[in-house]
Amino acid sequence: MKTLFIAALTTAIALSSAASAEDKAAPKVTKEQQEMMAAFQRMAEVRQEHKQLDYFLGDWTSSTSMWMDPKAPPQKSSGKVHTQAIFGGRYIEVDMEGAMNDATYHGRGYMGYDNIAGKFFNTWMDDMSTGFWFAYGTYDKATNTYTFHGSMDDPMKAGGKVTVREIMRIVDPTHYVFEWYETRGGKEAKTLQVDYSKP
Repeated sequence: MKTLFIAALTTAIALSSAASAEDKAAPKVTKEQQEMMAAFQRMAEVRQEHKQLDYFLGDWTSSTSMWMDPKAPPQKSSGKVHTQAIFGGRYIEVDMEGAMNDATYHGRGYMGYDNIAGKFFNTWMDDMSTGFWFAYGTYDKATNTYTFHGSMDDPMKAGGKVTVREIMRIVDPTHYVFEWYETRGGKEAKTLQVDYSKP
């Protein structure tokens, strides 16, 4: 991928330079180079899928419920979130601040649509861990819901993996819900829910 990108970029620069130099003939572009440049152009397009993520932009308040034990009441916390578009609307950046058990935390994530994979994706990192979350997902228009599937390292078992399902459900223009489900021992349980709202 990196080699193809460099080749396409080199070709584009060469064509640009040739067009501005009247005393030089423009280099001949092969069919393969033309196809390569067209492919990279498609890869960089801002499409409708990117634009629909504009829903998440702005400032939100968050109300978090976390279950350490599915049978016990959840731990509650609140926070604030700022979401902005970056790189010409190709991605959205989520910046979150909150508190849990009298300790503050800060997290940051990114969400976008991968034109090549044909899927939505999201990432997350925060100061409560040193890992990095990444998952691909899909959007269901009928329920206005994004669903992501992935896995994470099990902090309780060296080398173990935990299967995760994420849901982001849009309720109305000023309210959406994030749900996090973990599968352990063959059983799926919701361990986290965050309700987001705008004033």
